[in-house]
Amino acid sequence: MVNVVTFSGPCEKSTLTFQIKGIIKAPTSPKFFCDSSWISFQYINNLKIEGGGTLDGQGSFSWGKHQCSSTTLGFDFVNNTIVSELHSMNSKNIHFKVFGCGNMTFSHVNISAPPNSPNTDGIHISHSTNIHVLDSHIGTGDDCIAMIAGSNNINISGVTCGPGHGISIGSLGNSPNEVAKDIYVKNCTLIGTQNGLRIKTWASSIVGNVTNINYEDIIMKRVQNPIIIDQNYCPTRHCSKKPSSVQIKDVTFNNIRGSSSSGRAVILDCSALFPCENIILNDINLVYYGHHAHATAFCAHAKGKATGKELPPSCLNDSI
Repeated sequence: MVNVVTFSGPCEKSTLTFQIKGIIKAPTSPKFFCDSSWISFQYINNLKIEGGGTLDGQGSFSWGKHQCSSTTLGFDFVNNTIVSELHSMNSKNIHFKVFGCGNMTFSHVNISAPPNSPNTDGIHISHSTNIHVLDSHIGTGDDCIAMIAGSNNINISGVTCGPGHGISIGSLGNSPNEVAKDIYVKNCTLIGTQNGLRIKTWASSIVGNVTNINYEDIIMKRVQNPIIIDQNYCPTRHCSKKPSSVQIKDVTFNNIRGSSSSGRAVILDCSALFPCENIILNDINLVYYGHHAHATAFCAHAKGKATGKELPPSCLNDSI
């Protein structure tokens, strides 16, 4: 059992190795670290976290009972860091939160929480550059990986996601000038997730940009929304009805294959005010799992083109 702890730099060593071994358990009550991190690292350069241990957030004691955001492992303004061979389970809220960080790699991490656990994002990235997530398994009650405002040059490869809400960019458009760009997702598998590859923005007048997004060699297994751009994101009843002012452009989906658990395998629901631009679909092969009918595609205000295999048939309009 370990209480709330913060490891704060600067540290004078050229490389600091931090080992986590055995099973480390968080306090059952979230009041100890409500709206903060259970274990956090701040203002440190050249850090290695390893050891093969397990961080047990004991989130089942608080899920659905307390309205606070409690992160298992938080990184703030940490640079040149490798996190490897760790297991995080049953976080109270987000498992790993990355803010203001640069040149950071997560490798061979295992993140798990039940599919009904609320807001248990696996890896949550914001205002960070050159972040890599490699060869890992993430199954949670929310996004496996969430990339929100300020996510720049993110590389995701060899990740298996499920259960969860998929690999998500956004939501954006909640604060002025939110940007996500240069994001690469490759060689990943999504199993039984609510969404596959998702970009989501609020329907609001707040300006933002999502650009240069590349998805390649992705396998979908019984995913409800394998490919989805949602610019009318509204998880509550009280949302703006204005068209989104977030511009989404230069997004490529290449060699996306597998099965959809819903009839619509591709949804490109873009903004009427700022239509999506240069959306590329190449070699898409998504079938409607367990049904004889073919899966379909839906487009609204989406400009781009489809090449190679088109299943379901593309609905993109290159003349908007």
